[in-house]
Amino acid sequence: MTTKKAILRIFDAGSYTATIEISGSHKTYLDSVAVARNLPGTEMLAGRKLAVLFFDEHNVKDAVIIAVYT
Repeated sequence: MTTKKAILRIFDAGSYTATIEISGSHKTYLDSVAVARNLPGTEMLAGRKLAVLFFDEHNVKDAVIIAVYT
């Protein structure tokens, strides 16, 4: 497991997923990353910093956003 910093680009409240940019990877976005359900949708604003847990770094479907901060 690996935890990485990211920036929120788009949040989809319907599917509770997000498009994110991993910090340090210029203009490389990951789509449809799961967001932990304990994070309020009102906190998921574009540009917010995120903590993302990767269970498998090679499979974005095995990642989840676990924290949002400023």
